[in-house]
Amino acid sequence: MVTGAARGIGAAIAAGLAGAGATVAVCDLDEAGAVAVADEVAGQSGVKSAGVRLDVADGASVRAAVARVREVLGEVDVLVNNAGIDVIEPFVDSREATWDRLLAVNLKGPIQCAHAVVPGMLERGHGRIVNIASDAGRVGSSGEVVYSAAKGGVIAFTKALARETAAKGVSVNCVCPGPTETALLGQVAEASPKLYAALSRAVPMRRTAVPADIAPAVVFLAGDGAGYITGQTLSVSGGLTMC
Repeated sequence: MVTGAARGIGAAIAAGLAGAGATVAVCDLDEAGAVAVADEVAGQSGVKSAGVRLDVADGASVRAAVARVREVLGEVDVLVNNAGIDVIEPFVDSREATWDRLLAVNLKGPIQCAHAVVPGMLERGHGRIVNIASDAGRVGSSGEVVYSAAKGGVIAFTKALARETAAKGVSVNCVCPGPTETALLGQVAEASPKLYAALSRAVPMRRTAVPADIAPAVVFLAGDGAGYITGQTLSVSGGLTMC
């Protein structure tokens, strides 16, 4: 089950998991987009896939989506919390309504999705959760103050949940993408072309990421080869952050 998977990093993750043989639920607020990605993934990989409407900020929507995934595809063995939003602006210009939305989607969303699937994982004695945070949550990012706070919360949530579930066979890890060519980075380019150009120069590998750069890390952490890894935060940033 991959959230925010109708485009960008989420779609790449869904394709990567399907390529590894997983049955994939492509979940997104954009139901038509989710169905389109699910059809494409199924056509390319030959695995069963389904598009499911999901608003991670709405608890009832989360519970309904999980129930739908179970009905169509079976139990959720892997949850990838990828859905996220951002607003690029100086903190002093931001408003409470924006803070609430950023926290609801970026922090409460992963918490709600995990809460809906973890009991079943614990009962079965196996499960993988991969949370997509951001290097903004590790080192901070100008113009993304509340977003950085939310993603920092995701990192802390990952570690704490990993401690609670490790003994029952459920691992929880976090992937932190660096600047990646998505609609979100498009906001940065629009708000400050100079900052966008500077990002590529700042990355030691001299380019920003594309969604396909992020997916393999998630596929690894979701697979059997990562069975003894939990509570970890992995940056996929071309070397931009090295700590």
